Formats: sequence, C-alpha cells, structure tokens
Amino acid sequence: MEPQPLAAFERYQELQRYVNWSESDAARVRSLGPVVASYFVPLVDDFYAEIENHPEAKKVITGGDAQIARLKTTLVRWLEELFSGRYDREYVERRWRVGFRHVEIGLNQVYTNAALSRLRRGLLAAIEKEWQGNIQELLIARESLNTLIDLDLAIIEDAYQSEFQRRQAVAERLATIGKVAGGVAHELRNPLNVVKTSVYFILNAKNASPDKIRSHLDRIERQVGVADRVITALNDFARLPVPQMDRLDVESCLREVLELTTLPSNISVEWSLSSPQLAVLGDRAQLHIVFGNLVRNARDAMPQGGTLRLIALPSAGQMEITIEDTGVGIPAEDLPRILEPLYSTKAKGIGLGLSIAHEILGRHNGTMHVKSQPGVGSAFTVRLPSTIS
Repeated sequence: MEPQPLAAFERYQELQRYVNWSESDAARVRSLGPVVASYFVPLVDDFYAEIENHPEAKKVITGGDAQIARLKTTLVRWLEELFSGRYDREYVERRWRVGFRHVEIGLNQVYTNAALSRLRRGLLAAIEKEWQGNIQELLIARESLNTLIDLDLAIIEDAYQSEFQRRQAVAERLATIGKVAGGVAHELRNPLNVVKTSVYFILNAKNASPDKIRSHLDRIERQVGVADRVITALNDFARLPVPQMDRLDVESCLREVLELTTLPSNISVEWSLSSPQLAVLGDRAQLHIVFGNLVRNARDAMPQGGTLRLIALPSAGQMEITIEDTGVGIPAEDLPRILEPLYSTKAKGIGLGLSIAHEILGRHNGTMHVKSQPGVGSAFTVRLPSTIS
C-alpha cells in the first residue's frame, strides 16, 4: 500500500523559502512554456531512446512498447506541468510519487538524477534556440527554471530516500524477527519435550503414585510458564507500538518498577537523585519495560546478595539514569554482544530483554551504555531527553 505524502507539500514550501523562490520565478517559468512546448515530444523520445543504452535503467521497463508509450505520455504531462506556473499541493504530491514509484520498481535514484540532467540540457538548448527577448531576461528565466527543476529533484529524492529507508527498516526488522523466531523455536522445544514426556508418563504409567503424578503435573506447569515467558518476550520485541511521548517523573517510574520486582532480602537498594523532580520525555509503559529489564538483570547478577543502586542526574539536556549492581559482572568478550537478540549470559536467559530495551530507547531518541567488571558488578546507564519539571 502506497504511503500518503502528508508532509511533502510543507517540505516543498520550506525548500522554496530556502532558495528564495517567488511568484516572479513562477511567472518567468510559465512564460517559457510556449517557447519550448513544441520540443516536449522530441525530448521525451530522446529520453527513452537513450534508456536503451543503459541496461540498469532499461531492466525496470518490463511492459514492452505499450509501457513505454504510457511512460512517454506521462513524461510529456510532467513537462507541461513543469511550465504551468502552478506549483500547488497536487503538483508536489505527483512529484513525490515519482520517488516512491522508483523504489517500488527498483530503479536506483542516480538514474533519475542523470535523466533529469539530460532533460534539463535539452530544455535549456531549446529555450536558447527559440528565445526572442534580450539576453538578460533569458539568463534570469533560465535561473528560475533551473531552480524549479532542482526543487522537483529535491522532492523526488526526499520521497525516494524516505520510502527506501522505510522498506529497508522493515526488511531489517523482518530479518531480525526471523532470527529471533528461530531462536525462540529452539527455546520452546526444550519445555515442550519435558511436557511431552510427563504427559506420556501420566497416560501410560501403571500404578503411578499420586505423588509421582503430582510431580509430573508440577513439571508441566513449570515448563508452560517457561514457554509463556518466551512467547511474551518475542511479542514484546516484535510488536512494540509507537511510543506516546509525555512528561515522565523518573523517580516515580523507578519506584513503580521496584514495587513490581521481587528482590530477595539480601539485596539492599540505594538511591542517588540529584533532584526529586527529575523528568524525561517518554512512554511510561515502554520505559517501564526498559527499567524493569535492567532491575531484574541487576537482581539476577547478585545471587549471593549485594547492593542495587538507582542513580539519576541531568546532563546536557538529557537525563542519565543508571542501574548499578555489585554482582558477578559481565566478561569483556561478552559486552559487545549483550544487545543482540537471543544472546544471554544467563543459564536460563532468553536473551531478548536488553534487545527490547535497546529497541525502545531507539524510539525515544535515547541510548544505553554499560560498564562492567567481572566480580565487581555492572552499571547500565540510560540517557533520555529531559523535560522541564
């Protein structure tokens, strides 16, 4: 489905202001229309004849002569609109769709740039040949036309890059989900095998004691819980909604996370807040996931107990929130990979928690950094845009 270029016209107007485009420019280009109108068809014929010499450009034309005839008609109309003097929203959206269409058919943008350059040279040569006025007026009119063609190219390029990047992001996300799905399938196979063997025992064992049956039912319940956690983690990773940005009090968010996290009695909590009114811009539910993952990781890194430190302070227009533990630490060789999906240093870890946190922070224009030393502990620092309290 083709996306709608909702901001294309506003972007175009911004570019017009940037190059000082005026109604006088539009009037000058419009006055050139009758001068070059008889050249439109020959220029378009030359345009498509030249494509025959460039296999990379030619390969996107798969409909033969009928398609070329349609494309020629479209390009003649494009030239007529170029000299119309009317550069409204509909004009811009038609230009924008050119860029979108080139991504759709797989045409590299460099061919658009080169093709427009060829058309520009043909138009300027025709104008120079047919011009009846003085040279100074010709130079001014040529400058206006060149500016207009540059604006056209800019909006086509903008659409091309936006759509190309969107499709690339979708492809990368699907590839990541595919990798995650393969790992999750592996993670699910183990609990399912345990469930299968326990069900087989319950159905086929003769004279099994109630305690033995209860033991197998407990095994099934535990493994169902494992499978559910895997599926929940995958769902969180693959279906994160667009964050709803609002002012978020850092301390209250962290305290809510702690209330929902079971900490053993041998772990103490220390707070270090530069101000009780620290706030960031973010989605409360999604940042709950980030801080929840970091707090649980810190807890799991201290099986023998220790100290969990929660530190928050402003820094150059951002807020730094650090979750620090005095646990086992992370080996240096593992640090570069801890944000990868399905990579975990825990014996029973799924390896999606930090990947989810990283994805969320990216959507919040935030970052995450880690310092760790085996046997000493780890400190995960989240940086988010701050807001006035």
